[in-house]
Amino acid sequence: MRLCFLVEEQYRHDGMPLDVIRQLGSWGHQVDVLWPGRSLIPISEAISAGSHDAWVLKTVSGGPGLTLLEAAASVGLTTVNDVRAIRGVRDKALAAVIARRSGLPVPVTYAAARPEEFAKIPEAEFPLVVKPADGSSGRAVRLVATPDRLLDPVEADGAGDPGVPGGGLLIAQPYVPNSGTDLKVYSVAGELYATERCSPLHPAHAVRERQVPLTPDIARIAAEIGTVFGLDLYGVDILLGPDGPVVVDINDFPSFRQVPDAVARVSAAILDLARRGTAGPAAAKAGAAAKPPVAAKQGGAAASVTPPFTVPPVPRPSRPAASIGGGR
Repeated sequence: MRLCFLVEEQYRHDGMPLDVIRQLGSWGHQVDVLWPGRSLIPISEAISAGSHDAWVLKTVSGGPGLTLLEAAASVGLTTVNDVRAIRGVRDKALAAVIARRSGLPVPVTYAAARPEEFAKIPEAEFPLVVKPADGSSGRAVRLVATPDRLLDPVEADGAGDPGVPGGGLLIAQPYVPNSGTDLKVYSVAGELYATERCSPLHPAHAVRERQVPLTPDIARIAAEIGTVFGLDLYGVDILLGPDGPVVVDINDFPSFRQVPDAVARVSAAILDLARRGTAGPAAAKAGAAAKPPVAAKQGGAAASVTPPFTVPPVPRPSRPAASIGGGR
């Protein structure tokens, strides 16, 4: 197969996706890499030629790569993930509305262009978590204890880096009391893996990042996110609050850290999705009998071994709920 990867500057040294690109090459596939942040791209010829079986995006939320991916999708080329699904989760304000409308456990969300506008939120809902609607990698996420702290300066860490948001829409959500540990659930084309790590809001809380068992309730929520948004490769940040699990972020093509044999699994999933050219794993499995959830396993596993948690296939709509942008 011939694949085109769009990789932005922030990820030029990252194992994900560079190791995946090398793995696909070692399997005999041709992989072309475009660098939207530092390349002249002849989009009229590169996209209209349709010489690639699929285009894959690894980019920051506000980067130019998504526009190129949408251009490829607009002429009918396969994209991984579906470009409409990517747009639906890259805008955190839009993602919160879609998720809440679909019954997923997400916090009440407010949006404003200026942080001082959040002072109109009832004080009883403070502390608030405030972050850019187009943010990524935890940048500029802050915990605001009281309304009078809304205009406190944001940490300068990362200022000037590609993809650091600025001047766009902000969102605010009431803080969910938690232990200081985030649960990150990764989906590799329907196979789920859970890890725990330190919350960016509690950097002093020592947590060893590790794979953890995945409960049926968390697996159901993570699988439903894939169905609602039309995603195949994604990650979900979940907090275990006093009233149960709460979804606080969704990422397309995340790092897949702590996933056993992540490079081989993600590479195989990309090839499968490219061959099918469909909006998700359910399209190929719709006729198969659903398997009951199984208990998560600890430790590593070879790529051929059944993963810790396989979610029963759920038929997806022909267009994801986040029905905007191009398509494939």
